[in-house]
Amino acid sequence: MIVILKPEVTPESPEFRKIYDYFARFEGIKLRVAQYEGVSRKVIEIHLIGDTQKVPLEEVQALPGVEKAIRVSAKYRQIGRHGSLEPFGFEYQGLKFDQDSFHVFAGLCAVDSKENAETIFKALSENGVVTARMGAYKPRTSPYDFQGFGKECLPWLFELAGKYGIKVIAMEVLSPHHIDEIREALEKTGHPTGVMLQIGTRNAQNFELLRAVGSQTEFPVLYKRGMGLSIEESLNACEYIASEGNHKIIFCLRGVRTHLGDPHRNLVDFGHVPVIKRQTRLPVCVDPSHPIGSRVAAPDGIKDIYHVAAQGVIAGANMVLVEFHPKPEEALCDGPQALQLEELPWFLEHVNLAREAYLKMRELVSKYS
Repeated sequence: MIVILKPEVTPESPEFRKIYDYFARFEGIKLRVAQYEGVSRKVIEIHLIGDTQKVPLEEVQALPGVEKAIRVSAKYRQIGRHGSLEPFGFEYQGLKFDQDSFHVFAGLCAVDSKENAETIFKALSENGVVTARMGAYKPRTSPYDFQGFGKECLPWLFELAGKYGIKVIAMEVLSPHHIDEIREALEKTGHPTGVMLQIGTRNAQNFELLRAVGSQTEFPVLYKRGMGLSIEESLNACEYIASEGNHKIIFCLRGVRTHLGDPHRNLVDFGHVPVIKRQTRLPVCVDPSHPIGSRVAAPDGIKDIYHVAAQGVIAGANMVLVEFHPKPEEALCDGPQALQLEELPWFLEHVNLAREAYLKMRELVSKYS
């Protein structure tokens, strides 16, 4: 059961104490308080864990200070929409992230030189983009491939981001101590930018790492669906993050591994954008670079990465994570799928057209429903 409190009720309110005391009468039930920024207001929920069948729903709804009470059967009780709960929304670095917002995070899969990072940041700034992807830690299939510069590049990377007005960098972390390294580098440089911690597909069920990013609330989390995981498995992984207290989560679709995806690297799963938005309260991101894996173009002249990015955006995606590189042929990681930097204005116009189409379709639904 989830109990949503009225807006004026806080943990210090007498109504809150009375509600808590009421639930203490029922044996075998644990209470967990969740606080987060909703789309329109701050929301406080009390989650009842255990056998709640003996708790009378009507009686709970009649308690002073209770706005709504809902019985929950889904495993992902904290991130789930459960039919009627308000979507999560959060602000970070002055930017809003929710199921209505839209952002493009473009940049390097793995930072391979200071020069390339600055070139990317400069191009983003010139095109009015304040969000980027920049990998300092990079898991690779082969132990002999470039693994990223790690913490050594963080100070100058963050300073460059601040120089060009980049507000948020999406950056993969592979271990809990990477969070500490990022925090220390931000403090050392005076917090010139912000970081969104990315959980990559290879760590999609690394439960210790999920708990680590969930137990801190300083940084939001971008969770990438495991390449071979079902939606339910991936959502339960996000529940690990939320259950530790961090509800600033964005769910990223990046394709799933199957031979049915050939000749692409992975089978594009962007048709699941509305599914995730319907089942959860999380914003949804799409990564068109990884499922395609190349810059191949269709007979219409439009690259496959552009096509599938538009598919995700027109399905309602709230964020696009895409790879660009000043010299893809020299990239130390995923060069074949990185778009040429001179394409950035075209790509931005392309996805913005798809976003406009999505918003117009929403207007049609409102008009004819």
